[in-house]
Amino acid sequence: MSGHPAPSTGAWAALAALSLGLFMIVVDISIVSVALPAMVRGLNTGLNAVVWVNSVYLLTYAVPMLFTSWLGDRYGPRRMFVAGLTVFTGAALCAGLSSGVELLIAARAAQGLGAALLTPQTLALITHLFPAGDRGRAMGVLGGVSGLATVTGPLLGGVLIDTLGWQWIFYVNVLVGVPALALSLSVLPDLRLGHARRLDVPGILLSGTGLFLIVFGVQNGETYDWGEILGPITVFEVIAAGAVLLAAFVIWQRVNRDGPLVPLRVFADRNFSAGSLSTAIIGFAMTGMFLPLVIYLQSALGLSPTQAGLLTAPMALISGVMGPFIGRLSDRVGGKYLIMSGLFGMAGGLGALALQAGADLPPWHLIPGLLLCGLGMGLVLVPVNNVAMGSVPPGLRGTASGIFFTARQLGSVLGSATIGVLLQARIALSLARETNTAAAHLPAPYQEIFREGMRQAAETGQIDGQGVQALPGLPAHLVRQGRQLAEQSMQNGLTQAAKETLIPLIAILLLGTLAAAAMRPTRPGTNTPKSADEPAATTPAQPAR
Repeated sequence: MSGHPAPSTGAWAALAALSLGLFMIVVDISIVSVALPAMVRGLNTGLNAVVWVNSVYLLTYAVPMLFTSWLGDRYGPRRMFVAGLTVFTGAALCAGLSSGVELLIAARAAQGLGAALLTPQTLALITHLFPAGDRGRAMGVLGGVSGLATVTGPLLGGVLIDTLGWQWIFYVNVLVGVPALALSLSVLPDLRLGHARRLDVPGILLSGTGLFLIVFGVQNGETYDWGEILGPITVFEVIAAGAVLLAAFVIWQRVNRDGPLVPLRVFADRNFSAGSLSTAIIGFAMTGMFLPLVIYLQSALGLSPTQAGLLTAPMALISGVMGPFIGRLSDRVGGKYLIMSGLFGMAGGLGALALQAGADLPPWHLIPGLLLCGLGMGLVLVPVNNVAMGSVPPGLRGTASGIFFTARQLGSVLGSATIGVLLQARIALSLARETNTAAAHLPAPYQEIFREGMRQAAETGQIDGQGVQALPGLPAHLVRQGRQLAEQSMQNGLTQAAKETLIPLIAILLLGTLAAAAMRPTRPGTNTPKSADEPAATTPAQPAR
């Protein structure tokens, strides 16, 4: 027995509202991943631009989260949760109404800000409302909701894209957001945490600018050919400037004794430090894996968005179903070895996918690898939250929640940007190689015409397994052969690029097992390290008004 009171009925009602908000955010990410090829065609733009539709969301999600966790401490997590829901829902409506990729990217940036306001309040509320012995169950519910949302996103997104158009993947957020807002206003408790720190303006500017410069440089390096961006300023100089600013941020947090944005003493807890690193790796891998998978399934194998969603649904379903059970299990046996097993399982699943993928592979052959990925996700998503936050003192939980989710989202945005850049580079190389091989089957006078037509198709975003619609300059008797060769080149090139892009993710996940190995085992029933005592009970919540 832990000695803590059981959570109240109001706590479980509050968890329902928090779950609905989380459902919105996860559905939004998975729906947009499925829609990337449709956006390339519908907005008449390139792959890099639509990758930014996801990356800018993750960027504005990650960058301000340290600040929004401070806002939760200062003004109360309920107010910030409601504010985040409002911004997120309104921005979703604007995204659906966008007529160009620039407006869509701006709306997605606003959605990320809404998610940043909402997310740290979720974990802060749970750690205050639920005693340690029941916290794993509560986080298990959130894990199940996340898995359900991940299932719903690709399936719902595929149906909406195939029937109503890609704009409806954003309108559906409005349909969920309005009732979620009403429920949150009625059941969320108005917690008064009473330990807000002074606003660290230099810390906010240093961390936000540093993160932005790094992600901008990584995301746009290919666009600027890794050279000059503006005048003499190069891509690598932008990335280096971001790293310098982040180093300055850490130094400032160390010397600032008057309310630092990130009190570094929170990292003295080994489980929190290792958990934050592990969750960054999980975010990197989970976000990064979807882009090559979507390109492979839809553009190389020719599946529709609905078919691709159905194929990946079992992966997310097994993760969601496992969530509540793994949450209870982590309460009883601790989470360290569950996390290690899950990371290894995700790596094994991606390895199976990379080995199997082929341009003529029957799609259902991918299901075992996808299920292994889902099993791994189910083993890590709940325990890593529980282990990282389980022994954080009450006075630092708001701050720790912000740091933890910043680590997750920073990993996600770097995963999206890095894998997006790597995939584009591998597509360019693979298509060039496959194009040269295919061109050799044409008469010599027309080989360069074929190569130029393929280059133009790639540059204008016509990257799909159906090849290109026209190859100007080919005589009529070679048009059919040219299109067949183009289709074969596209399929083989996209497949090879996707396979090669999955390999770095496998390495990252295996490195993550080392971070998890650094965690201390936790006491069953309390989720605190064996060498630590459970923190004192938190400030009771006031009823929502």
